[in-house]
Amino acid sequence: MALDRLNFLYQEVIFDHTKQPHNHKTIDNATHEMQLLNPSCGDMINVQMFVSDGVIEDIGFIGEGCSISMASASMMTVALMGRTIEEAEQVIDGFVEHVGGPKVSDDLAMSSKKLEGILQDAVLLEGVRKFPARYKCATLAWKAAELGFYPEERARLIEGLTVNSSDEGDELDE
Repeated sequence: MALDRLNFLYQEVIFDHTKQPHNHKTIDNATHEMQLLNPSCGDMINVQMFVSDGVIEDIGFIGEGCSISMASASMMTVALMGRTIEEAEQVIDGFVEHVGGPKVSDDLAMSSKKLEGILQDAVLLEGVRKFPARYKCATLAWKAAELGFYPEERARLIEGLTVNSSDEGDELDE
């Protein structure tokens, strides 16, 4: 019974974020931006941020994709708004680990209770662990945000990924 309620909640939250996404917008004065394409399914996301004094003062996304990728992008904007870039990196690393990605170094990880409080609805995306093909959908926006933090160091940040820069967005392969 509890599992059914959790699945229902998961579906409702995904549906809500897909139909009424938070921060689904362009940022006219964006200081940081990254567009990624998931070539395995065609999801495309463009994350834009206005960062001042190291703090994400505004964040938005536009794109097309499945309900998981669009809902996750919406959840990501809520989780990162108002955070420093360093805090945002920790949140992104924690989220990626939470949904089945590589373990974050214990030195860099934040407590799971603190992370869950920051992630809010995004905690429910843990269910993608059961579906490896959906992992890329859930993490696409988060990785775009992280890559957008340091455009001059993008090559170092994307070690292990294939990024194909083009007018149609960068492709993300793992």
